[in-house]
Amino acid sequence: MSALERRLELLDRMIRIREFEEGVRFLFLEGSMPGTIHQCQGQEATAVGVCAALRPDDFITSTFRGHGHAIAKGLGEQELLDELFGASTGCCKGKGGSMHVGNMSKGMVPGIAIVGGGIPLAAGMALAFKMRKTNQVVACFFGDGAVAEGAFHEGVNMAAIWRLPAIFACENNLYGASTRIDLVMKNPRVADRAVSYGIAGETVDGNDVEAVHAATERAAARCRAGDGPVLLELLTYRQTGHSRRDPRQYQPEAERKAWAGRDPIEIFADRLQAEGVIDEAGVEHIRSRATQRFAEAVEKARSAPQPSIDDLETDVFAAEGAP
Repeated sequence: MSALERRLELLDRMIRIREFEEGVRFLFLEGSMPGTIHQCQGQEATAVGVCAALRPDDFITSTFRGHGHAIAKGLGEQELLDELFGASTGCCKGKGGSMHVGNMSKGMVPGIAIVGGGIPLAAGMALAFKMRKTNQVVACFFGDGAVAEGAFHEGVNMAAIWRLPAIFACENNLYGASTRIDLVMKNPRVADRAVSYGIAGETVDGNDVEAVHAATERAAARCRAGDGPVLLELLTYRQTGHSRRDPRQYQPEAERKAWAGRDPIEIFADRLQAEGVIDEAGVEHIRSRATQRFAEAVEKARSAPQPSIDDLETDVFAAEGAP
């Protein structure tokens, strides 16, 4: 893939995530889907920038806010929507739902809804990669709220002392649920914590997809060279509530407007247009193509087969008759 094609792919992936999230939001509002959702509008650059810098055989661990991570890692809208509709054809056979999307064959461990739960798992995966000498890397996504969990210390510390190939990607959107980061951390700069573990740390503009991509490439190269893990702090902002019933009243209006002016998709689209890489009509074509792709997937997902009663005993460690 040429440099030009790669840049257009970054834009395409971010727009696909935005259109997916906006479409899913309306499906939940109309009551078409079961469960709940945690969305990532405004954070598209973190997912796309990180995943685009990984190899196809590298892995990611995700969170309950995982739709964007999934599309960025190569999962298709159809398998995701089938999963959200609870169909057996979903990426997790309808057993995971919105909070647990993933596909191991595409390098994404199904999302872990426990805050910080993916961090020690990523360290364990990185240990396996090191022992097997596969030169693979695992990128672990988590929010700023997870930094206060014991799992963060334990997972990052283990990766540090064993020099494991793990990229700890903190999507710092300033809020852990509804609590602002500077109310719970005396030092709200997450990347500063890297020095206490003796590892590399970097704070990046998480709304600049190319900055995220470049930082992840540096981190991955360091991991593959055996220099140990890297803590990336990706500064971003979610343009949606913590979950679907959250009106975001804790986010000041001035703050919302300021971050809306730093929309990651608009930033990158404007940059590409200014450089003559694409024009406004080209951007609209990408957007309309993503919208159509989503609509077609929704129609198929609505009639996708639901799991049967027999599926209760599949994909489990023990079934009837087991000791």
